[in-house]
Amino acid sequence: MGTNYQDERSHGVRVSDAWKFRGLKTVVLENKHIRVEIISDKGADISSFVHKSTDTELMFKTPWGLRNPKNNVPPSGDGASVWLDYYEGGWQTVVPHGGYPSKYYGADFGIHGDVNNIPWDTKIIEDTAKKCTVEFIGRSLRSPFEIKRVISLNENDSFIEINQEVKNFAEEDLNIVWLEHIAIGGSFLSQNCTLTVPDCTILTHPEDADKSSKLKPNFKGNWPYAEFKDGSKNDFRKIPGKDDRSLDMAYFTNLSDGWYAVTNNDLNITWGVEFPKDLFRYIWYWRNFGGGYGYPWYGRCYNAGLEPCTSWHNGGVEQAENNGSAHNVKSGEILKAKIKAGIIQDYSQKNSENPFK
Repeated sequence: MGTNYQDERSHGVRVSDAWKFRGLKTVVLENKHIRVEIISDKGADISSFVHKSTDTELMFKTPWGLRNPKNNVPPSGDGASVWLDYYEGGWQTVVPHGGYPSKYYGADFGIHGDVNNIPWDTKIIEDTAKKCTVEFIGRSLRSPFEIKRVISLNENDSFIEINQEVKNFAEEDLNIVWLEHIAIGGSFLSQNCTLTVPDCTILTHPEDADKSSKLKPNFKGNWPYAEFKDGSKNDFRKIPGKDDRSLDMAYFTNLSDGWYAVTNNDLNITWGVEFPKDLFRYIWYWRNFGGGYGYPWYGRCYNAGLEPCTSWHNGGVEQAENNGSAHNVKSGEILKAKIKAGIIQDYSQKNSENPFK
């Protein structure tokens, strides 16, 4: 059904693609529990995820918010700043180049590639009071990959289901880094939050991520403890407050299962994500707890990026090839991933179980 004749329900699940935010086409998907906003004209980014009964925003929002790439000309061609200038927070699907600027089969890629600042095609493929489904399709400008993102919401669920496909249209096999760039923040994240992940190995970044970094570089150990530079233990189950004034990168690997959960113990709600661990063998943990001095954060931001990824660490495809973690996609191959993400009530942190089981 087209926009002009769509059923305008006020009950059950609702979906509409008849909205624009700052000039960018936006899809609103909601039911009585949650409201989700997806920016079709900018990478199909999930820019907002609100839990209605507690009036809680779960997505991180940058201080500058959503910017329309059509309305601005970057003042320089720096490979990192072009992406960051338009980064509004939230959740991006990053393919084929997750990580910092690098060459990709001769193409010059900036940070996190090129699919997040372009418009994606949008189609509502199911629209009933019981279930709504929207399909988003984008194509990389500088690589032969198409990404399909099909997002569904059921009437009584407080989480979304995402079925994703990445297709290689090249007549050659290519390596990729596929990153689900999920940044949690908003009114949800606080020092009274706790992180739960399955049994895994913690790796810290090989060098300081920022001058405010506190973690010991090149640490490797079992969940839940990492080390600070002074040799003391850091319990990763505890989320620091913004007054921690730190920015660090860490990675979880050798995951026994594919999920994680962040619980706000004041609100008694949990943000959960489930993903296929055979494809996403790592979780990147971007710990931006009031640190990050200078461009672009200037010490203003507070977020936890918990980002399923095929590879590590954040140097892009070339680095992933060097450390053996790049994911190879055959000519014509379609990679598929099913992800669940959303709100879980009364989650038992003690049991450390998949929140969707």
